[in-house]
Amino acid sequence: MAKPRDVSDDTFEQEVLKSTKPVLVDFWAPWCGPCRMVAPIVEELATEYDGKIEFVKVNTDDNPNTSVKYGIRSIPTLLVFKDGEAVGQIVGFRPKSDLKERLDAVIS
Repeated sequence: MAKPRDVSDDTFEQEVLKSTKPVLVDFWAPWCGPCRMVAPIVEELATEYDGKIEFVKVNTDDNPNTSVKYGIRSIPTLLVFKDGEAVGQIVGFRPKSDLKERLDAVIS
């Protein structure tokens, strides 16, 4: 079963921007209730899209530089990157069907 990997300010460029596949980045924090609601959905999607899209998590408390660079003001925020560029953004809790629509649009 695929699981989202943790990435940091130090590994973000290598893991996300240089990825050959699209990457969904989950910006979250341990104290954030809605983040805990999104996490199991992101884990399900990581399994469903295994091999097509990479899934990573960025703890905004531990990695402020990446959060600031991408203007993350509220969490959870999910950013979708393709070829090193942010091509989609989802702020707040969204149903799984919404997330699948966004991901399908990126890989189609």
